[in-house]
Amino acid sequence: MARRRSGQNELTPDILLRAYSIGLFPMAESADDPEIFWVSPELRGILPLDERFHVSHSLAKFIRRKPFDIRFDHDFPAVMRACAETTPERPSTWINGTIYELYCTLARFGHAHSVEAYEGNELVGGLYGVSLGSAFFGESMFSRRTNASKVCLVALVERLREKGFTLLDTQFTTDHLKTFGAIDIPKDAYLELLESAMSSPHLAF
Repeated sequence: MARRRSGQNELTPDILLRAYSIGLFPMAESADDPEIFWVSPELRGILPLDERFHVSHSLAKFIRRKPFDIRFDHDFPAVMRACAETTPERPSTWINGTIYELYCTLARFGHAHSVEAYEGNELVGGLYGVSLGSAFFGESMFSRRTNASKVCLVALVERLREKGFTLLDTQFTTDHLKTFGAIDIPKDAYLELLESAMSSPHLAF
């Protein structure tokens, strides 16, 4: 996995989008580290947007009960803050202040988006990512209720299909994402998919 460190003063939203367009994404060592490093995995996680995307029968039944109010881009900063919170399962975070500010700026420019699950007016789950061309780059998710982030992921895929997106990049795969059909592909294969997605006009989310 290739890395190159970058000082916070070097980063702009334009540089960030350019990095995504060539297969790089940023991370920080911790919330307290002001610097970021660029990551380019040899194996890249993607979530297919075709029939290979899988929703279990139990989750589909849960979704049919409409347990949450799903909103898009309603409160992007709140989703980022929730994704950056530490939990017993996630004692540290890679989302530092630099990353928070940059992605909130991208959201204002229409290049970063959130999917949110609410109970009443309480935000109980969500995810966010970056859109560019016909690609969506998933960044992080959180859940404060059972299945909340899963419901948001299903809503994201439905949205991307509806809008004509061709690539959903998960960066890495996890056991959680693999239950939905996420796979690892070699970097060269990923870059081919990315190049095709970048040749598309920027799609509205």
